[in-house]
Amino acid sequence: MRILALIGALAVIGAIAAAIFFFGGFFSVAEVEEKGVVGWAKATVRAASVSRHAQGAPPISLDDAATVQAGARAFATIGCVNCHGGPGVNWAKFSEGLQPVPADLKEMATARSAPELFWVIKNGITMTGMPSFGAAGATDQQIWTIVAFIKKLPTLSDADYKAWTAAP
Repeated sequence: MRILALIGALAVIGAIAAAIFFFGGFFSVAEVEEKGVVGWAKATVRAASVSRHAQGAPPISLDDAATVQAGARAFATIGCVNCHGGPGVNWAKFSEGLQPVPADLKEMATARSAPELFWVIKNGITMTGMPSFGAAGATDQQIWTIVAFIKKLPTLSDADYKAWTAAP
């Protein structure tokens, strides 16, 4: 019985110490690169969450040239290029300070399925700089065109991207 009382007392003391640590401002919320177990855990949880929530097949053909070109224009105009850059285009200076660093979309094009890319673009990812473009007003159709563009990124030339995103 005394052991249970001791365990209970330690649990209460631990909870109070944690509350003082977090609510007392001792935990830094500064943007710092998470390394080791914490960084691994965040990345693993993020990937598992995206995989679990991404559902359904694309309602459009992601191989259609017009869809890919529309996706390139949407990518450039709604702000994706600011953080991720594009073929022949560097990202905006402010994105260098984001933690975690914005994903390399050429890598994500092969690492993630189309529904996973759609879900991330539509919903965003908490505790990163990735906003919810669905909440910002992008339509599902527009998001799917961006997914088509991202899936083609590994093979796109700088010249194609510049031609597709040039003002008419």
